[in-house]
Amino acid sequence: MAEKQTATVPEAIDVIQKAKGFWTKYSKRIIIAGSVLLVLGGSYLGYKYFYKLPREEKASELIFPAERLYGKMAASSSFNKDTLNVVLNGGVMDGANVTGLLKIVSKYSGTASANRAEYIVGACYLQVKEFDKAIKHLKNFEGNDASQVQSKAYTMLGHAYAEKKNTDEALSYYKKAASVNEKDEATTTFALMLAGMYAESVGKTKEAIELFQKLRDNYPASVIVQAGDPDKYLARLGVTK
Repeated sequence: MAEKQTATVPEAIDVIQKAKGFWTKYSKRIIIAGSVLLVLGGSYLGYKYFYKLPREEKASELIFPAERLYGKMAASSSFNKDTLNVVLNGGVMDGANVTGLLKIVSKYSGTASANRAEYIVGACYLQVKEFDKAIKHLKNFEGNDASQVQSKAYTMLGHAYAEKKNTDEALSYYKKAASVNEKDEATTTFALMLAGMYAESVGKTKEAIELFQKLRDNYPASVIVQAGDPDKYLARLGVTK
């Protein structure tokens, strides 16, 4: 059996002396590095709890009146120009103070409320036919996991580009609206039908046929397909089953 190896006293002292030498040599750097990590950690916590979260809460509080006003208009499909102006720029509506969404976008950038505001601002500008501004704000919006809302944002971008006679960009965004979540049958089939109709209207026959066929073949149980709408357009384009 091999004998168990143990360090001698001189060897142990030598290790300790080397460790002391290491600390003497690098202690300043270690202290600085540790301090930096501590400061960074403290800064992050301070940023999160004393800056970011309060901003999120404040933005959420401020956006509510304007968001509610826009929601009422959208629900009734009645977009009053004066009300849209209050939603965008702020003012008094029905006796209540309303913070304009443009202020929220500017002052509370990076918050979830500012992100929602980008969507509504884009929608408002689309209603008043300021298409470049609508495009700017809708592109700033991030739907994240809200696929239906993201699909609507892409659809509105398609509308804005269509109004600007930019057919390639318009069709591109109509297609994007259909591709956000292809498992969402209702949203996807509506977007595919819209994209196909637009492609057909601007003379992009090949793309129109492809879109209508995709709609018919991939979503046979959908309301749109059951109503025969894709087949009607395909027949008009010279395609029969």
